Amino acid sequence: MAVAPHSLAAQSAIGVLREGGNAVEAMVAAAATIAVVYPHMNSIGGDGFWLIARPGDEPRGLEACGAAAQAASIEAYRGHGIERIPFRGGLAANTVAGTVSGWEAALAWSKDALGGRLPLPRLLDDAIHHARDGIAVTRSQSACITNKREELTPVSGFAHSYLADGQAPATGSLWKQPRMAATLEHLARVGLDDFYRGDLARSMAADLMAAGSPVALSDLKAHQAVWKQPLAMAHSAGRLYNMPPPTQGLVSLLILGQLDRVFDAARMTHDDPAFVHACVEATKQAFAIRDTLITDPAWMSVDPQALLAPAALDDMASRIRFDDVRGWSGGQGPGDTVWMGVIDRDGVAVSFIQSIYHEFGSGIVLPESGVNWQNRGCSFSLDPAALNPLTPGRKPFHTLNPALARLHDGRTIVYGNMGGDGQPQSQSAVFSRMVHFGMNPQAAISAPRWLLGRTWGQESESLKLESRFPPGTIAALRAAGHEVDVLADYDETMGHAGAIVMTADGTFEAGSDPRSDGAALGW
Repeated sequence: MAVAPHSLAAQSAIGVLREGGNAVEAMVAAAATIAVVYPHMNSIGGDGFWLIARPGDEPRGLEACGAAAQAASIEAYRGHGIERIPFRGGLAANTVAGTVSGWEAALAWSKDALGGRLPLPRLLDDAIHHARDGIAVTRSQSACITNKREELTPVSGFAHSYLADGQAPATGSLWKQPRMAATLEHLARVGLDDFYRGDLARSMAADLMAAGSPVALSDLKAHQAVWKQPLAMAHSAGRLYNMPPPTQGLVSLLILGQLDRVFDAARMTHDDPAFVHACVEATKQAFAIRDTLITDPAWMSVDPQALLAPAALDDMASRIRFDDVRGWSGGQGPGDTVWMGVIDRDGVAVSFIQSIYHEFGSGIVLPESGVNWQNRGCSFSLDPAALNPLTPGRKPFHTLNPALARLHDGRTIVYGNMGGDGQPQSQSAVFSRMVHFGMNPQAAISAPRWLLGRTWGQESESLKLESRFPPGTIAALRAAGHEVDVLADYDETMGHAGAIVMTADGTFEAGSDPRSDGAALGW
């Protein structure tokens, strides 16, 4: 089975599986396709993270995120007369794009460990076709461009690449990307490493320099994807995995570890105030740890795995009170991302996430290659005493965190969500509804969700609920002291979630988010 927030990406994965490809090969095909068909959410100019689990082996993590350019220093940025890194433009494009290196590393492992045999041109074929011959613009893409057109139009290359006669392309209109088709064809022909050490790298470096980015060819050449040991947490239902820093995978596990200790089936349902309150209070405590500790692991003094020890989780859970609403200092805000999952017929499971951070990243589209570059590095601070100061060679904090679980009953689950601060919150909702409340993946994903914190264009740190929550739940949360805002029935603010469950007997279930343009497919 495969699940993605755009149906064409899920179809690409299933096509590879039908031809005998494995889950890693299927995911590379899906990742290439979704970079073309969902451009506001991700790009080959962004970063990616993988969790891969093969039956009988411990899961492995792959970190494909880029570091800050060697020319990106606090002193250099202060020289531009700015107090903070901008969200858009050349100065926002200050880190290497890592996702293509992750594709390459994953495929190399697939060939050695899984006998992967499908050639790269086959895996990129769908993406090339969609870029060359065109796709139907989704409602999500059209709405995003409409909302951000004024902000992004002045940025180098954006208007030429994403606007139609100066406006957002209409939903359903045909949209082609000939430069991206040529770039992907080039990579299919000469290999993915060319993105960092070949003709494409030289072209992109020149265009980045012209756009005012500090990322140079030497930065691209120095980049490599890195295999990592995932964080692991013991849970009453099994063992849960996520990515270590610089991601917020620790946050997602801390929330679920606390909920495991306070969950009470006798007094909770999946949409009642007690459950939502517990999730929100657990989130506040996990965010407090994130915002004081998580950074590039080379600069961390705390072992994140130690924070998942049972005694540490017991202590956190003991501070959740059902008659008290804790204050909090606010979150990191949202981010645009795609999460996708694949499990193949041999039980190889992949949880994958790919992002350019804000919608359309830095907004820069490189004129020769058509690559839209991320702005992940705008999360750095220009304060040298900050947790994540801008430093040459340093990796930025990442909200990205793909999740995977192996349960005592034999189930393997891959699940995830896009949306910055919303990622760990929606993971807690979807996982809890599947595991604690016994809901199938689609029901768990479709059920009303919440988000604590800011959304785009708003400064409110309120608790936001979809209007499908029972009126009694909304009223009770307000009465308890939560500042509650009610959003639409199926609000894209909540992000795009997905999940696949494989049972011990090889049966599959999956769900895709109705808030997205995606699909859950199997064969």
